[in-house]
Amino acid sequence: MKMTNDKTGNSWYLINDIDTIDSPALVIYQDRVLENISTLLSMIDDVRRLRPHVKTHKSKEATALLMRAGITKFKCATIAEAEMLALSLALDVLLAYQPAGPKLMRFIEIIKRYPSTKFSCLVDNIISAKNIGAEAKANNIVIPVFIDLNIGMNRTGITPGDEAIELYKACNNIPGIKMIGLHAYDGHIRNPDIQQRTIECDEAFEPVLQMQNTLLGDGFPEPIIVAGGSPTFPIHAKRKKIECSPGTFIYWDKGYLLTCKEQAFIPAALVISRIISLPSDTKLCLDLGHKSIASENALDNRVYFLNAPELKFIGQSEEHLIVEAPKDHSYKIGDVLYGFPYHICPTVALYERAPVIQNNIVSGEWKMISRDRKINL
Repeated sequence: MKMTNDKTGNSWYLINDIDTIDSPALVIYQDRVLENISTLLSMIDDVRRLRPHVKTHKSKEATALLMRAGITKFKCATIAEAEMLALSLALDVLLAYQPAGPKLMRFIEIIKRYPSTKFSCLVDNIISAKNIGAEAKANNIVIPVFIDLNIGMNRTGITPGDEAIELYKACNNIPGIKMIGLHAYDGHIRNPDIQQRTIECDEAFEPVLQMQNTLLGDGFPEPIIVAGGSPTFPIHAKRKKIECSPGTFIYWDKGYLLTCKEQAFIPAALVISRIISLPSDTKLCLDLGHKSIASENALDNRVYFLNAPELKFIGQSEEHLIVEAPKDHSYKIGDVLYGFPYHICPTVALYERAPVIQNNIVSGEWKMISRDRKINL
């Protein structure tokens, strides 16, 4: 098997006691996680402007490292992630979601159960705002709220402008909620050319700034703006006051390594796979199926094997990955392949725990407790 000699380094990923790890497995390289956190801090002028998304790591252990670096504000997408952050004693948590039905009731229970954490959420319409306000008032709490703005992602949110301004003003008069800001996620902007990505980001973000200035001119306290994800993080980081919420930086992945070459984050989490069968002279069967690696991308863009980059992917099912090797290859049953996921966030969600690697040996284990839909509430 070949060792790589690219941006990822030569053989940093090798695990000396690999026989102690069953496969498939997610493994986390803690020293590299710390490097990525250090890189994150170097890219912004004030740690107080960071509100990283925890959807990637989903763990108390990673949260603890971020908090140790001075980060106190976080963003999440699920109630379990919100509770994980509260259990980690995070001070400020934005649920970047508009809670409805049972999710709203769970959110309120989280707020009541963990009073030392300040929780907030999103709204993009008056009906949801009234529902959230009514439940909050009935439980004698006030929930800080951000207006969710659609700046091109086209999944949730209201277009910044007059209608959004009227919604902000109307929500300001609803008992049980308190308007504090604007949320603008631009995950659709991921042009590999950083100059072009900057142009697209600035164009999408300008109406958000205009809306903030209008509200400020109308006598409202200056709305907080939470903006961006990983591709646009270095762009928003150069703005004044804007809170930035990248998430993938902590582990990084092959997709962003290719798309965001201007960012110095490094691979810090891999998937481990073994060859379990040799169906023919050139075919290998690995134990890395759909249930072990994010599979929303095309077959060729799911995993990159650092020590076997020449393998060609043929097919994948729930528990198996079939690949083609060159003729006269030397692969054998039991060989370990180290895979760099193209999309790390949903890959992490497939694992309940991950061995932690330090100095090329297993040093412990992290649990992704918020991959579950429910922790306590």
